[in-house]
Formats: sequence, C-alpha cells, structure tokens
Amino acid sequence: MAYRIVVDSCCDLPEDYRRDEHFKVVPLTLIVDDTEIIDDETFDQLDFLRRVKESKKGIHSACPSPQRYMDEYETDEATDIYVITLSSKLSGSYNAAIVAKDMYEDEGGTNKVHVFDSRSAAAGEVLIAFMIERAINEGLKFEEVVEKVEDFRAKMGTYFVLETLEVLRKNGRLSNLKAALVSALNIKPVMAGNDGSIVKLGQSRGMDKALIQMVDHIKKDTANPETKTLVIAHCNAPARANKVKELVESIMPIKDVVIVDTAGVSSMYAYDGGIVVSV
Repeated sequence: MAYRIVVDSCCDLPEDYRRDEHFKVVPLTLIVDDTEIIDDETFDQLDFLRRVKESKKGIHSACPSPQRYMDEYETDEATDIYVITLSSKLSGSYNAAIVAKDMYEDEGGTNKVHVFDSRSAAAGEVLIAFMIERAINEGLKFEEVVEKVEDFRAKMGTYFVLETLEVLRKNGRLSNLKAALVSALNIKPVMAGNDGSIVKLGQSRGMDKALIQMVDHIKKDTANPETKTLVIAHCNAPARANKVKELVESIMPIKDVVIVDTAGVSSMYAYDGGIVVSV
C-alpha cells in the first residue's frame, strides 16, 4: 500500500525528508504587523527574525484551510494518509485537518486518513513522523501504525528554553512587566509540553545553566534512552544545538540525535536562539 505523511509547517523535517515524495508539508501563514508570510520553501528565517524584532503590532499565525489539507488526502492511487499537526491547544491546524478528513469521507474518498494531534510542536512533530515511517517500514498495517504511533506520542517528551520572551510578550501571552523583569535578570525559564499545554519546569540565570537543567530533566524523564532518537530544533543557533547534543550524550546513552533548524512557525515560537528538544 502506498502511503503519504502530511505535516503542517511547524514540523521541522530534515531536508532529505522534505525531498521525499512520501512527505507533504501544508503551510501555515505568519502575520507580522500587516505582512503575511507563507511558511513554505520561500521562508527566509533571518528576514523573519528581523521583522519580528521591529514589530510594533504583534505576531501571530493563521492555520491552513481544510481544503488545503483535503488536497493532500486526494491521490490517484489507493494511499494510506497519516497527518501530523502541532498541538490543538496552540493552533487550529489540527481542527482544520479533522474537518478536511470529514469532508473527504463525506465526498466518497476511499483513502484511509488518520490525524495525529502531536500535543507538541517542532521537534515533537518530527519524532512522530520518524515513528510513522519506521512503523510502515516494519510492515505494519494502517490500524497498527496508528495504534503504535498514538502510544508513542503519549509517552514522548518535549522541552524548550528560549533566549528571549519578547515574542510571547508581543503576541500577548506574557505581560510587559514580567517580560521586562525576566530579561533584566537574565532569567531563562525551562519549559516542557504537557499533554499539549506548556508548563514551567524551572528557571536559571543564564542560558548555559538553563540548558544543563533542561538536559537533567530529559535524563530523569527518559526511560531506555539507548532505544530512543532525540530531535533538537534550533532557531538560528547551530552551535547551541550542538552543545545540547554533547550535554545529552555525556550523561545518557541515547541511540541517535538529529538536529534541525526551525522553519517559520517554530521560529515564531522559539525566536532567535531558542532550543526545542523532543525524545
């Protein structure tokens, strides 16, 4: 059976996966002040970061239309369709994919479609894509792939540290006073995704200490690390991502580490220097 893995553009796939015909990316739209930026292969990270820094009105995103997802469900041959979206608690992307599934089935579509709410973003979506591909290559049937990946998703952990909370301030998720205090004191919160929501695990003075604290949480939470792949997504910070890789490998026997640069939506959330890790 042919298959297709459809991801929204918050899934920071490695370049070789983006070139793979089995993977299709459905872009979100980023809005910085009055400028709309499509999060596709034309996305310019450095230009986007500059626009965000200069923004006066704020930054937000718009999810794809259901029709855009439905376009990817329709194929000329029988195809199993697996869809991955960023957390339904962060975006309407998941709901759009579900509406598209209902539309497709109501119109007589015969491909099997399953939509995974990643309950994560960025690196977390990448890990789910890896797991789907692995399960398919193991020869599992559609329903078996879904069951295995849903179980994996429930146990997956996502962690992140941001260089600045300025974007959270500009899109209204953090008060001006709190953002200013955190910035002035060089406090870096260590955060995690918990069933699709964001929780604070701790904080440190300075990025280096925060990254060490984050890696300590990863070690504590990760069972059987020798069987796990860890994905590090960074926003314009390759040296920092490699440092996290070295920290992880120095304290736990991780099977594999994959480093990716953030595309548009992840760059909006992580902003310049941000690090997102999933395992």
